[in-house]
Amino acid sequence: MSQFALETNSALDRAQSYQAELTAIRRDIHAHPELGLEEYRTADLVARKLEEWGIEVHRGVGKTGVVGVLRNGNGEAAVGLRADMDALPIQEATNLPYASQNPGRMHACGHDGHTTMLLGAAKYLAETRNFNGTVNFIFQPAEEGVGGALEMLKDKLFERFPCNFVYGMHNRPGLPVGRFITGPNARAAGGAFFDITITGKGAHGAHPQQSIDPVVIACHLGTALQSIVSRNISAQDTAVLSITRIQSGDAYNVIPQHAVLAGTVRTMKREIMQTIETNMRRLSTSLATGFGATAELDFRVIFAPMVNNEAEAIAYGDAAAALVGEAAVRRDGPPGMGSEDFSFMMEQVPGAHINLGSGDTAALHNHLYDFNDAAIPYGVALYAGITEKKLPKGAVD
Repeated sequence: MSQFALETNSALDRAQSYQAELTAIRRDIHAHPELGLEEYRTADLVARKLEEWGIEVHRGVGKTGVVGVLRNGNGEAAVGLRADMDALPIQEATNLPYASQNPGRMHACGHDGHTTMLLGAAKYLAETRNFNGTVNFIFQPAEEGVGGALEMLKDKLFERFPCNFVYGMHNRPGLPVGRFITGPNARAAGGAFFDITITGKGAHGAHPQQSIDPVVIACHLGTALQSIVSRNISAQDTAVLSITRIQSGDAYNVIPQHAVLAGTVRTMKREIMQTIETNMRRLSTSLATGFGATAELDFRVIFAPMVNNEAEAIAYGDAAAALVGEAAVRRDGPPGMGSEDFSFMMEQVPGAHINLGSGDTAALHNHLYDFNDAAIPYGVALYAGITEKKLPKGAVD
């Protein structure tokens, strides 16, 4: 067995010795979920733990983000390790002893576990210092469509805390604990939200001839928009356009003045996203005009496609294989149509993202979901392992 594999196994053993402490932290975060850019309690807990372990702390990076900095030796290279902290606007129904104490808010995506795993890695690296260089522990707010990664980047994240490489991870329900999935190139879709506001002419429901009916226009437009993916996008590219909300009118006998269609677009390439936006704007305007109405499109790119750097995906996979064995690491996992705003960080710094197994849990974003604490040591050890691999200390004395 290689020296790196021996050290990585040692990291797992040490991470498992933290299990009780880290489980308590994770469940405390779970019981006090906070929405994006409101993670004041969570950020304070993170900062206090980092300070307790002797790590330099920077608060308020991207409003509620926290960055811990740990230096060792004279190495000039720096690794960034990132975890997300925010919860979702969901009413929890688990009835667990540590269930959410904040009504209508819930850690239904495992960000409480991600935060805890990065804290565990910080504790491990502060104790062992088996690396040569700088580690930046990036605790990001507001991943769930609120723009937390961009807020940190606007706050000059990588100018203030330069990184040569960045790494992130996300739990995956249904994948056994101790297993990992990664791969090169696109791993998660870019995502946009849109609203199309149609303005017609209201009238009495008994006199439709006096109206320009926005409901009829919305029905036609909803169907027409589906032609964009089937007729404007190559079959070799991946794209999804979903209308998820149609709103109009308040009464049975009144033709309303306005109708709104809203939804999401997902693509694996930024240029495909631009193509879809251009065609949505063209179709909305021309179809509404044909009926004598107007239509205004508000199209907002919330996530860039998350693209793993090929070399860093290999390195991350190697670190995972050293931890659990090659058979437990899938390196060619298919990309998903979900989105992850770690993508914006990886557009600026080469990096990779990986999924780790969280076993038999409810699905993500489900009111019965709970992060599997058994997965914590594996995340801790992988964060530590990739750091020691990218910032080698050199020969053992």
